[in-house]
Amino acid sequence: MQSLKVAISLLVCLSHISSITSFAVLPSCPAINELPTTSLGMFGNAFKSAFANDDAIKPAQNAGLSNGPNNNDKVTVNGKPVKAVVGQKISVVASAARAKISYGCKAGSCGTCTVKINGRAARACQSAVPSGKCTIQT
Repeated sequence: MQSLKVAISLLVCLSHISSITSFAVLPSCPAINELPTTSLGMFGNAFKSAFANDDAIKPAQNAGLSNGPNNNDKVTVNGKPVKAVVGQKISVVASAARAKISYGCKAGSCGTCTVKINGRAARACQSAVPSGKCTIQT
């Protein structure tokens, strides 16, 4: 409908221009000076109702980690402090500290990967970082 009004106004302006001699000043067309608007009238209110519930949508939550991972900053490997997560495998934490641990079976039965965690012998391939202070000696 708006485009029809603009077209009619344009035709009126052109008819005024054609009646004026070539040396006259052209009149300004008030319809052309208006800013055009974008309308999706051909879809009715389909888009309006499709996005009506956007205000009711809550922001996305952190999937499964509402409080974040349980970090343990009191972990040392051969005296070197390392950032670790409670429950993370000792083999991964030792790799982060660049400590070499030999592995045989990775199932905990051969004992090749035995390290000392807080002074007690444990298998690095099967053990996990505890909460609280943790000292690992390879």
